[in-house]
Amino acid sequence: MEKELIDVDLSMKFDSLSVLENIRFKVHENEFLVIVGPSGCGKTTMARLLAGLQKPTSGHVTMRGESISPKVHNISIVFQEPSCIPWRTLWDDITMGLVIKGVDQSAIKKRAEEVIKLVGLDGFEEYFPKQLSGGMKQRVAIARAYATNPDLLLMDEPFGHLDAQTRYLMQIEIMRIWEKEKKTVVFITNNIEEAVYLATRIIVFSKLPARIKAEYRIELPRPRKLTTPEFLGVRSEVTEQCEVVER
Repeated sequence: MEKELIDVDLSMKFDSLSVLENIRFKVHENEFLVIVGPSGCGKTTMARLLAGLQKPTSGHVTMRGESISPKVHNISIVFQEPSCIPWRTLWDDITMGLVIKGVDQSAIKKRAEEVIKLVGLDGFEEYFPKQLSGGMKQRVAIARAYATNPDLLLMDEPFGHLDAQTRYLMQIEIMRIWEKEKKTVVFITNNIEEAVYLATRIIVFSKLPARIKAEYRIELPRPRKLTTPEFLGVRSEVTEQCEVVER
């Protein structure tokens, strides 16, 4: 039986602009939930609400029954743009969250070594961001996010700025990491193929004001191949739902 981690029931406005209307869904522990929808439909606003960085105009976001808050709950975020700090080495960047939390040095060393190996960056510990490729910078961001053993990992279009080949390789990589760590992930994208490749479940947002148009449980076997009839069938079904014109 799936165990509920997060409950969402909210609407969000900015002045007179309604961005999210009657959004209701749950996030289950250890699932890879993907939210997909057109650009500008409020997906990033949803990510900020899930992170507790904003409060909804009405309704709630709760984790295990408590109003979600980054001061209370262990939440990590990976953004679209690389967020490496130019003057910090890869090691210092990845361990930053652990240092802020006051973790002792021996535990920091152990966990940092684990996540650096997990993302395949062994040997690059003393490199600075200017010495890393775009894909490597996102691996740093993922390692930093995983380092604190988050209850929830939010990924807001993390591969959107990468070229097609690197993006595909990063999709393979994040799936390998998720299958090993089994953290709860909410992944936001406007790329339907990416959504179907990664998700255990997909929620489709409409255009503004965003509502939930559809929900799909994706039970394709892993590793998923983009050209199988089963994959193409699911992708076509989700695409059709995303392209339905609102009346």
